[in-house]
Amino acid sequence: MKLSSAFLTFLLIFVVSTSFAQQKSKVTDDWKLGVAMYTFHTVSFPAALDKVDSAGLHYIEGMTFHRSGPDLKDSLISQLSPSGIAKLKKLVTGKGIKIESIYLGGGKTVASWKKEFEIAKLFGVKFVTAEPPVTMWDSIDSLAGVYGMKVAIHEHWKGVSAYWHPDSVLAAIKNHPNFGACADLGHWPKSGVDPLDAVKKLKGHIIAIHLKDIAEFNNPKIQDVRVGTGVVDFPGIFAELKKQEFRGNIYIERDAETKPSNLPSVIETVKYYNEEVKKLK
Repeated sequence: MKLSSAFLTFLLIFVVSTSFAQQKSKVTDDWKLGVAMYTFHTVSFPAALDKVDSAGLHYIEGMTFHRSGPDLKDSLISQLSPSGIAKLKKLVTGKGIKIESIYLGGGKTVASWKKEFEIAKLFGVKFVTAEPPVTMWDSIDSLAGVYGMKVAIHEHWKGVSAYWHPDSVLAAIKNHPNFGACADLGHWPKSGVDPLDAVKKLKGHIIAIHLKDIAEFNNPKIQDVRVGTGVVDFPGIFAELKKQEFRGNIYIERDAETKPSNLPSVIETVKYYNEEVKKLK
């Protein structure tokens, strides 16, 4: 049977469009939900790992100013030797967890940043999160290039960070090819910035998300609240991230310690996240 050229054209368009639709639907499947270890900053790194494991999550963002635990004299991670880093990395992999990024405390000198990039390299992370001093943009961008890592610029609120507004992040990214954004959804409202508007403005530059909520706008003194109970429009943000075809890490983070632990809050956030993302599919 001979098929008409018109039918063949229709068939080709149908196959291509179906394939494209399937590809679009897989965007959220590439999101990696995990925990920013600052969530458990009141306990040591090994104890925090136990909590991540209890939440059933498999990705973490470490931090160089986390205490390393009694076996390593509770030294800060930034002060450990390569063998000490190796011990912590073994703890991570032993639980089936991946440390895909680490927050760098940095410092005021190139040498201090180089030391922390070395730690990031030893952990084998894919990118680092940081707030580089404005005067050191060129140097830190260069270091990131040398180490083959992107720098996801994190935001705090007005008066604390140079990066409280998405325009500040974009200014840093301009002409610095190794810079991107870590969108902290709970910090922006403290400065009166709508997180959804900020995510739209940073389109194409977002490397990772800090999943956090806040009770009200324009109050830098207020503590964060459980995700889904504050002012952040998470359904709108998730839909926007899907639209942007964001494919990266989403880290649950709590700044305030809720008694007796942030673990129940993290577990509740995992449930909320799964419910909202499922609606997108």
